[in-house]
Amino acid sequence: MPYLIAGNWKMNGTLASAEALAAELIATVRGAAAQAEVVLCPPAPLIPAVRAVTKGTAVAVGGQDCHTKEKGAHTGDVSPVLLAELGCRFVIVGHSERRADHGETDELVRAKAEAALKAGLTPIICVGETEAERERGETTTVIARQVTGSVPGGATAEKVVIAYEPVWAIGTGKTATTADIAAVHGQIATLFAAGRGGSDGLRILYGGSVKAANAKEILATNNVSGALVGGASLDAAEFSRIIESCPR
Repeated sequence: MPYLIAGNWKMNGTLASAEALAAELIATVRGAAAQAEVVLCPPAPLIPAVRAVTKGTAVAVGGQDCHTKEKGAHTGDVSPVLLAELGCRFVIVGHSERRADHGETDELVRAKAEAALKAGLTPIICVGETEAERERGETTTVIARQVTGSVPGGATAEKVVIAYEPVWAIGTGKTATTADIAAVHGQIATLFAAGRGGSDGLRILYGGSVKAANAKEILATNNVSGALVGGASLDAAEFSRIIESCPR
C-alpha cells in the first residue's frame, strides 16, 4: 500500500480561501503526489468546492466526521452516504477533538466507522492518549482500549486506516520520539492482527505536530505508513515537503 498523507483542515477556511488553497496544493504537490496517496479533509460545507478543484487529479477528498445513520432527525450532522455522493473517499472518525469536545466514546466511533464502510468510504480511525494518561504510564492501556473498541471487528486491513495521534502532541509543537511512535504503531498492528490473521496492508498514520522539519524521520519509522497533518496542511509548500518526505 502506498503511504497516505491526509490533511485535516479542521474548522479553517472560507469558500474563496479553500478554493485557492486547494488549487495551490494541486499545483505544488503534483510531482510529490506520486510518492504517496494524498487526501484533503476540509470542513463539510467546503467539500464540494474543494472536490471541484481536485476532480481529475491524484488528490482525494475526505470528510472530518460522519454520523452513524444514513439519514434522519440528526440536526447538524453529516451522512456518510452524502459524503460519498459528494466525491469523498475517506472520512476521519474519532479524532481526539471530537472525543473531547463532543464526548464521543469508542462505541460511537466504531459505529461511525461501520457506517463509513457501509457507504463505501475508508474511515481514518483516530486513537491516542492524553498528556495526563501518558504521565501515568497508561499509554498502552488507552491504545488497547481505543483500538479494540473503535475499530470494527470485521474490518480488513485494506478497508480502514488507523491514525495514532497523541493528544498532547496535537497543535502543541511537541512530537513523540520515534521510539515512542514505533512502539505504539507496533502495538496497534498487533491489536489489529488479533483475530484477523495479520495486519499486512494496514496503514497506520502518525499525527501530532507533523511538519516538514520532522516528517522524514517520522515517516521512516517502523510501522508508520503515512501522516495525518493538521496546521501544516494549510500551507501548500509545507504540505508538499511532507509528502516528499515519504520513503521511496
